[in-house]
Amino acid sequence: MTPSARVQAAIELLDQTIEGAKSVGAPADRLIATYFKQRRYAGSKDRRAVRELVYRAIRECGEVPSTGRTAMLALAEIDPAIAELFDSSTHGPPRIGKHEKPAKRGIAPQWLVDELRKSGVSAEEQAAMLGRAPLDCRVNTLKAERDMLELPVAGEHLAAPHGLRFETGTQIDQWEAYRAGQIEVQDHGSQLACMAANALPGETVLDLCAGAGGKTLALAAAMQNTGELIASDTDSRRLGLLGPRSQRAGLTNVTRRVLDPKREMEALGDLEQRADLVLVDAPCSGTGTWRRKPEAKWRLTPKRLDRFAQLQDHVLDLAAQCTKPGGRIAFITCSMLDTEGAARIEAFLERYPDWKAEDAGLPLSRKHFQGTRLTPFHDGTDGFFVAILRSA
Repeated sequence: MTPSARVQAAIELLDQTIEGAKSVGAPADRLIATYFKQRRYAGSKDRRAVRELVYRAIRECGEVPSTGRTAMLALAEIDPAIAELFDSSTHGPPRIGKHEKPAKRGIAPQWLVDELRKSGVSAEEQAAMLGRAPLDCRVNTLKAERDMLELPVAGEHLAAPHGLRFETGTQIDQWEAYRAGQIEVQDHGSQLACMAANALPGETVLDLCAGAGGKTLALAAAMQNTGELIASDTDSRRLGLLGPRSQRAGLTNVTRRVLDPKREMEALGDLEQRADLVLVDAPCSGTGTWRRKPEAKWRLTPKRLDRFAQLQDHVLDLAAQCTKPGGRIAFITCSMLDTEGAARIEAFLERYPDWKAEDAGLPLSRKHFQGTRLTPFHDGTDGFFVAILRSA
């Protein structure tokens, strides 16, 4: 592909991404994969270049652009080299018209910027939310030790005791250590959140919103493969991914349960007031993961944010039902918005006055109301809110 053809391809993908954001359709990474599956002639350098253009343009635009072309024009406005590629060449984009206007540049839609500001997220923090994320891994202590593990690339040691950091794009899935289950991809902030949960050997632990099981794997390792760890979720497809991941990691104490929305206790009845720990990795807007999924800022609406808050209250109520007296809930959201973090904990403590919030005791993060917050700007992690709640 010529450089101009790459720009045109990025414009086409941006059109699809914008439509996907409006209709809550496929995310950008899936759209890009499908696009190039249908265009086998594009080489690896072409795919990387187009992908980079797409994500740079998304990061540059605040409000949802009207078209992919206006989004790319916003990038061309600050990068003259890209502006020159609007050259009307074969497979390239038409020249820039005298009266064409680029999409408005910014961090996110204005209502969302206002919500971030109300949540104590400064302009510097907001800008850092759209940076590029490194590749973080967790050493699986059931199979290896960080100081003894030999890898093709020496990773940076992180504050999390089993964390390693590599450059973005490092192909660790090609490493023998990955295939052998000695390392797992997991953001440093996610590792720290699991540390705060403090799952102990021999405990009964419920991972209530397990998804594909990234945090389940970390909990199982902390429990040294002992006790009982139940991974549950309403999404059977995602939960199914945990099976091969557990096998690769060498886990023997994990069972899976698919939940029926609004009827979850039918599957969790035997756990009522029995769990030492319930991990609530609550469904949320994902504002803390914009470094990886920047188009998520276009997919969120005030109504969707309200629905997330209601769902989080519901999941916390379920967690309280399953926690034994003296047990604890670890509440985690990968969000920078207080609506999905601090406010949910305040509401929970009003509903359950006998419960108390405890210090998460993390080596990084800053106290935020009744919990703690990890951020890209201060901690170099994805954005997380973490709260530890103790039953009477």
